[in-house]
Amino acid sequence: MQKLLVHVCCGPCFVAPYYHLRENDFRIYGYWYNPNIHPYTEYRKRYQTLKDFTESENIPMIEDDDYDLAGFLRNISYRESKRCLLCYQLRLTAAARIAKKGKFDAFTTTLLYSKFQHHELIKEVGYALEAEYGIPFHYEDFRQYWKEGIELSKEKEMYRQQYCGCIYSEYERYKNDSIER
Repeated sequence: MQKLLVHVCCGPCFVAPYYHLRENDFRIYGYWYNPNIHPYTEYRKRYQTLKDFTESENIPMIEDDDYDLAGFLRNISYRESKRCLLCYQLRLTAAARIAKKGKFDAFTTTLLYSKFQHHELIKEVGYALEAEYGIPFHYEDFRQYWKEGIELSKEKEMYRQQYCGCIYSEYERYKNDSIER
């Protein structure tokens, strides 16, 4: 049974991939590190939703609850057009380091679940980190479980966010919903 570290962006994106990975004889550990999420109240909701799920399923978690929003924004400033790449690199680099240090067989991310993420870019970052850190990146297209994950997260009454997480994605999600004055 392979020991797999799964970087988790949120509970709803973890639920379906978790069940499928478990069926494939992976010993799964979740890893929470998401300093990109804005605002802080959103960060706490996502974190608590994930904790509730992992505790109910007895999933071991490694939690890096360092909410370094200022550091994230400094890294992105004036490079907003590359914000997704920089965000993926930040979070997956942290996951690769933890996986290497923890003697995991591989690492992956629930970012591969969302049909709203830049899938090929995530894959590129994962494989680049595999080469850099010498820890295998487990690539799997979790988007095939999209509808199942939505159903499962609703059944489990999980908090379901409406945007990726960063201040830029929040703006893009809600800018056209504003009330005309």
